[in-house]
Amino acid sequence: MKFQIVPERPEDAALNAPLLDRTFGSQRQQKTVYRLRDGILPLSNLCFSAIDEEGGLLASLRFWPIQIQTASAILLGPLAVEPALQGRGMGRALLRHGLREAKLQGHKLCVVVGEADYYAPFGFVNATAARLILPGPVDLKRFLVAELAPDSLDGVAGLIGPVDILDLSEENGAVA
Repeated sequence: MKFQIVPERPEDAALNAPLLDRTFGSQRQQKTVYRLRDGILPLSNLCFSAIDEEGGLLASLRFWPIQIQTASAILLGPLAVEPALQGRGMGRALLRHGLREAKLQGHKLCVVVGEADYYAPFGFVNATAARLILPGPVDLKRFLVAELAPDSLDGVAGLIGPVDILDLSEENGAVA
């Protein structure tokens, strides 16, 4: 199937929640990572959609600002692909694109809760082994981190939390 990766369009926002429900179920918002996103907008310059030739939404990826103690980082997710289209490389293409853009924009650390086998080829390792702590219940095998710049985890450890809302502005890429 042919698809194109584009920056998230305004019309994608309305279609994103139903896509996430189809992909992850309606109980997805009970997960710990959603609490890190609560009241925080995704980084507009790191929100992407995979669309078909007619412009229909097939998959989406967003990144959110977070803190690890005093270090800035980004939270990957959700990465969602229309269930009937999974396994065709669309999610991996979105992930490659998003991580490349995050690196180009100067982000150094990326956290995700996801399947280790899926994310390992992109440089993700166990975050607990890296001495990171997620506030709330999480399957520790799925709690992962990637260095987007060499040695970015050096000296970084501790509790992950939301970025101070007052520190966010449109200049920092927050979606309004």
